[in-house]
Amino acid sequence: MPPAFLMNFARFYNTNFDRRPIPTLIITNGVLNTLADALAQTSSMVLHNATPMDPTPSYDPERTLRFAIYGMALGPLIGKWMRLLERSIPIRAGASGNGLQLAKRVLADQTIMAPVGLALFITSMGVMEGRDSQGIQDKFADMYFPALIANWKVWPLIQTINFKLMPLQYRVPFQSTCGIAWTLYLSLLNAKDDKTLEPKV
Repeated sequence: MPPAFLMNFARFYNTNFDRRPIPTLIITNGVLNTLADALAQTSSMVLHNATPMDPTPSYDPERTLRFAIYGMALGPLIGKWMRLLERSIPIRAGASGNGLQLAKRVLADQTIMAPVGLALFITSMGVMEGRDSQGIQDKFADMYFPALIANWKVWPLIQTINFKLMPLQYRVPFQSTCGIAWTLYLSLLNAKDDKTLEPKV
């Protein structure tokens, strides 16, 4: 049996999701994105200490704030997307053809939301970092397709589990929890490309 505090937390989350879905998704996604970037920056510092080559990186709270803002903004969007998939591609308990419906959901998610979400990430990060339009275009050129290909290698399986096993109210938190590692990857890639795009002196 799960610990009592987990059951209480689940009850608290469900109640807030039912009454205030958008604020609940904003807070949940913001917290998880904050955690992901904090882990990314900490990992970079630990790896640097293991193999010191460049100047020691310091923790950048503004970067974590940018990831928090992005996560808070994206939470309601993903929530609406999940509801749209639920209505448009229904999966009914015990119905024949559920496997095909599940495959359709995953395909729709990976061909529509994944490219759009990645474009929103690169654009919003570029804007919050103070880049001009050319700087954002350069970031797209460096990041977009490598990240999208990496996305297609891992997310179809995660979303298959999500759509098959998770109730609607848990799909965004499940995606965001699994996405901690993904956001960590994007955070490291974003920081790496920041260095690549820095002017040489």
